[in-house]
This record gives sequence, C-alpha cells and structure tokens, in this order.
Amino acid sequence: MFVCGPTVYDSSHLGHAKTYVQFDMIVRYLRYRGFEVSYLQNITDLDDKIIDRAKEKDVTPESLARKYEEEYHKDMKDLGIDSVSKYARATDYIGPIIKQVKTLLDKGFAYEIEDGIYYDLSRFPEYGKLSGRTTLEAEDAVSRIDESINKKNKGDFCLWKRSKPDEPKWDSPWFEGRPGWHIEDTAITESHYGPQYDVHGGARDLIFPHHEAEIAQMQAASGRKPFVKYWLHTGFLTVEGRKMAKSLGNFVTIRDILNRYDAETVRYFFASAHYRRPINYSERNLQHSKRALERLYNTLEILQESAKPRKSLTKDEKIFQEILEAETKNFEAAMDDDFDAPRALSHLHTLSGKANELMNKQDGEINRILAQRTSSTFKELGRVFGILQTEIKKEKLPEEAERLFQEREETRAKGNYSRSDELRKQLEEQFGIIVEDTKKGTRWKKKIIG
Repeated sequence: MFVCGPTVYDSSHLGHAKTYVQFDMIVRYLRYRGFEVSYLQNITDLDDKIIDRAKEKDVTPESLARKYEEEYHKDMKDLGIDSVSKYARATDYIGPIIKQVKTLLDKGFAYEIEDGIYYDLSRFPEYGKLSGRTTLEAEDAVSRIDESINKKNKGDFCLWKRSKPDEPKWDSPWFEGRPGWHIEDTAITESHYGPQYDVHGGARDLIFPHHEAEIAQMQAASGRKPFVKYWLHTGFLTVEGRKMAKSLGNFVTIRDILNRYDAETVRYFFASAHYRRPINYSERNLQHSKRALERLYNTLEILQESAKPRKSLTKDEKIFQEILEAETKNFEAAMDDDFDAPRALSHLHTLSGKANELMNKQDGEINRILAQRTSSTFKELGRVFGILQTEIKKEKLPEEAERLFQEREETRAKGNYSRSDELRKQLEEQFGIIVEDTKKGTRWKKKIIG
C-alpha cells in the first residue's frame, strides 16, 4: 500500500491529519484481520512550493524541507500513527526517476522542449479513467500544474524540469534539472513494489490530475495494467463547508490541536466519519468526540472496579457473553464494508451500554474472567482506531471533594439523608463528581457533560 505523503514546506494542519490518521486506521484494521501490510509513504522534499518558500525565508530548500519533515514526523508520532513501514524522500530516488523518464522517452510517451521533458497525453487514450474526466475542477490540487506555451497538449505535465540557476539540480542524460511532481511517486513505488501493487491512497483532491498522471506514467512505462488494484481517497476536513487549506487561510495546525486535545480524542473525531466523506471541524464536534470517548473509558473503569472472583456466570452474564461475541462480529462486518468506522464505533457503544446495564442489574458486580475478557475486547477493537489504549488509574479526589465525600458517607450512615443529598448535589455541581450508592457500597465517577 502506498499513500501520498506531505510536501514539507510548512507545518501540517488538521486536514492532513484526517488523511493520515484514517489511513493509519485502515492499515491497523487490515493487520487486525491477519493481512501482512507493507505501507509506504513518500515525502516530497523538493518542488516549486518548497523552492518558493525557501526564497521567502532566505534559506536553502533542503534545510527548509528537513525542518518541516522533522516536524511532520513528530506530529505523526504524537497522533499515534505507527503503521507506516517506510517513509521515502523524493530526492533519494533521483536515479529511479531519471530511469523512468528515459523509458517514457524511449517508448515515445514523452518529448523534450526548452524548459523540460513532458508527458504526451495524446499517446495515452486512457487518461482520465480513474476520475472519469480530463479537465480540472474546483477541488483539484492545481498548485503544481505545469504551464508552457510549447507543450503539445494542454494537460501535458513535466517529468523532468530544467533547473534555474538558483535551484537545486541533478545531472541527467538531457540537462541539469529536477523531478516533476507526478514522476516522484511512480519511481518510488516501482523501486519498492514493482510496476503493480495492491492499494494506493491519498486525499480526494489528488485524484485529478496527480493520480491520473501516475497511472499514465506507470502503465506506459511498464506496459502492464492495472497499475493499482484499489484506490482509496479521503474526504476533506471542512470549516464551515469549505475545505481546510493553507491557501484559504482557514487551517489549524496539528500542533495547535494537540495542545488542546489529547491524540485519542482527535483520532475518535476522525473515526466518527467514513474516510471517504468530509467531516466538519468545530469545537463542538471535538467536544462531542471527547465526551463519547470518556463514556467508553467510564465503562472500562467500572468493569475494572466491579470485577469479582466467581467460578460460574449468572444467567445475565451468559446473555451478555453472547452480546459480546455478536457485537465483535458486527464491528468486523462494519469495517469489512469499506472500512465503515462510524458504524464500527456504534457497535463499541452498544457493547458499552449493554455492559453498564449488566453491572447495574448485578449491583456493580461482574464475573472477573468475563470482565477481563470484555475489557480486552474493548482494547483490541479500540486499537484499530488508536483509542482506549491508555491505562486506567483511579484518580484521587481533590482534597475538598474528598472531605465532602467522607462527610456524606458519615451523614448517610447516621440516616441524615437530607444532608446527604445536599452533599451529593454539591459534589456534582462544584467538582463534577457523580456519587452512586449501591448494595456493595458508595462509588464515584467523573460527570460526562452532554
């Protein structure tokens, strides 16, 4: 599997995070199902954007790219993305790029003009078969369209660019130059996977012209098709209905969001929408994800606290055991259906609700073995999304809250239920602590807002 990685000329934003977190979830699930997955991602560390930004900052393109590449890797690590088998820098593949350009020239699919070597789209009649079109539309990644008055066809794109005096350059059989954007990816994937492989992914704005160009390059060079068996494209992260983008100035960096929310909350937020669909960024939606995740953790915490050593299962526990197996299968069925994460999440919440019902029915007790199995299932399924992996440690109450809790215990033991109710209300309003009285004693938990 290959996924188009970042062009490292600036900090990555939350829209980038959506794509890379959702592909991380897809690979995690494939591995959960027993597939051996080689996951390759490129790093575009030289192109027009990098050169222009380096000039603005009065630094070399290489130093700029290395700075933002390092920042990108840190962002991915902090988001819990660990499924990528290899990151491949474009500039490490100059040899394979030149070789592929030469092959296209030799086969008559490319031609040379004064500013570079271009792909001749008139020689590839299947161009446009992935997107169903051959012209640009509003959502396309148009920032790197090669314009030259001497091109044979309007859509022809540059494979090898003649470098200007102040630009990075490499020797080639034709002239000193640098790679075009599209040729980087096919040279990288051919180096690792050959001319054909299983899955190619990226954001939906790359379908045209970038992915169409990749198909044209690789199929023309190899004479084989299909280039890729399955194409997966993520929907946009939107802000008030518009794509989050640096060009629109409506972006939030990954670093900004991780300073305000933990990585699991961000990952839950992305799992709440199908990878192909857009999702709207808002504080309200992130808060909703935070609370939903807290509910799942609350169930895990209660399971941990309620586990009791018993040799046999009650009738209700046997019924729940069947529910546990059924919801696990439902989770898998949802993810098997084009990685339908929102539907899979709904089965986790169904399981959570049924577990809470069981423990309430049994006055906060559950067979220890069943509790451990249920907790393990939550963690195993949660691992697909990169959630529910934090160890639960019972927090201590703040000093004043602990004093009120103990006072309530004493007043309740003395039968002063009016004062006991007042203290319960005070704990909830002042500290967000819910106090529950069960046959097995009093327990507390944090209030989940909303």
